[in-house]
Amino acid sequence: MDNKENLLLYLDKVHSTEMGMDRIKRNLNLDTDDVVEWCKNKIQDVNCTVSKKGKNYYVTIDDFIITVNAHSYTIITAHKNKHK
Repeated sequence: MDNKENLLLYLDKVHSTEMGMDRIKRNLNLDTDDVVEWCKNKIQDVNCTVSKKGKNYYVTIDDFIITVNAHSYTIITAHKNKHK
């Protein structure tokens, strides 16, 4: 099973902390109250790629990178991809 399939399999466990949601909204200039749902939608997008380095998944979609802990499925942060 590849990284994306594994993350999608546990999508219902994906969550974030209050601080994490604030950080993601600020980093991406999001105008949404449901940051977790926004991230889940990005993870489900057919155009996203998921890689795993160490303890984290890195979801790359559009010009964003979303970091998800691979054990707790906590969305840690998200930021704009500086390499685009």
